[in-house]
Amino acid sequence: QVGGFAWENCGDRRDPVVLQSLSVAPDPISIPGSLRVSAAVSSGKSMASPLKVVLVVEKALGDLWIQLPCIDQLGSCTYNDICTILDNLIPPGTTCPEPLLTYGIPCHCPFKAGSYSLPASDFILPDVELPAWMTNGNYRVRAAVSNDGEELACVKLAFSLQS
Repeated sequence: QVGGFAWENCGDRRDPVVLQSLSVAPDPISIPGSLRVSAAVSSGKSMASPLKVVLVVEKALGDLWIQLPCIDQLGSCTYNDICTILDNLIPPGTTCPEPLLTYGIPCHCPFKAGSYSLPASDFILPDVELPAWMTNGNYRVRAAVSNDGEELACVKLAFSLQS
């Protein structure tokens, strides 16, 4: 059984976008609560719309890992263009929210090639109504980003949730 936070790149070595570092505290993550995140990403290629993201979300049930379905855009979902979703969340022409703004991290496509880093920053996780299947437990997530069939990045995360 996987406990605690862990991550790894899962693409082949030719993927242009690589997660260099990622830390998350506390462990396990509490909802509601405060989350401290730091990360660094390097991109050898500009990423433009359409950016497809495929998420596979699994939850541990004893020694088994069960893939969670995509329900209300949560779970094992395919997002055909994350750029459009970002534009809906943060309308184009508006400034990126903190702490992205302070550290020069873009929140809209296209994302220019380069290195981006987020020093340890605190985020408040509100008391949201999570789906019944997103209960306390251990999770694995695989996120693959592609553009016109070319894989750009792949990251695997493991974490524990408690509410």
